[in-house]
Amino acid sequence: MESSFIQCSPCWSDEQPSPPQLHRSQTFLCSSAELPQPLGNSLSHTAYQTNNRRAPHGQQRSRVRNRVKDKKSAPRFLGKTLQNQKVTDFFPIRRSSRKSKTEIKCEQKKAIDDLITNGIEEGMEVQHIEGKGRAVFATRCFHKGEYVVEYHGDLLQITDAKKREAEYAQNPATGCYMYYFQYLCKTYCVDATKETERMGRLINHSKNGNCQTKLHDINSVPHLILVASRDIDEGEELLYDYGDRSKASIAAHPWLKQ
Repeated sequence: MESSFIQCSPCWSDEQPSPPQLHRSQTFLCSSAELPQPLGNSLSHTAYQTNNRRAPHGQQRSRVRNRVKDKKSAPRFLGKTLQNQKVTDFFPIRRSSRKSKTEIKCEQKKAIDDLITNGIEEGMEVQHIEGKGRAVFATRCFHKGEYVVEYHGDLLQITDAKKREAEYAQNPATGCYMYYFQYLCKTYCVDATKETERMGRLINHSKNGNCQTKLHDINSVPHLILVASRDIDEGEELLYDYGDRSKASIAAHPWLKQ
């Protein structure tokens, strides 16, 4: 005898409500892409954000390393570049304000020319010394080699100078103010015998003087000037060696020995 099982659904009356149905929860495995994004600052959200920031941080590190390499290699490149460049590439060209020796000498000569031409005599005065007569004293300091004064007088050639000297010899009261010198293979004489206000003719003789004579050319005309042979202090008497060592001159003027 065959047994059969017949599944019958329960019978309920129409008046009674439907029985509650039981729902079972099922677990499904889903990929992370299919999961909904959390709304709050959950742990999974924080990890997600951290993973997203790691890539830019790695790029920043590589950039920093590249910058360090560039900085290390820059001085080498800069050194090679500087070796091929000139100072004028960094600084503008300018002329030196320093004067050459030639320019300085030209300016000094021009200044002396003006003093001689205009008859300017500064830094000295005439004083009277008992038993000696007139003398010239410095009223300021003069440096060695500096122009002091011109020995001013009439410029004569040798023939005319000898004639005047013979005339002066006839009058013993006449002093000797004639200075002979050589210029361009010719002998000249400056005759300062005539009384004037020029102080160069009044500077006395001394074998150990503080001045010395020198020729100064102005337009091919020689001028006899006195320059400081050493530093001269203020209030010191100006002296120079006349250079006459002849017996006749020493006999007539014994002070030439001094």
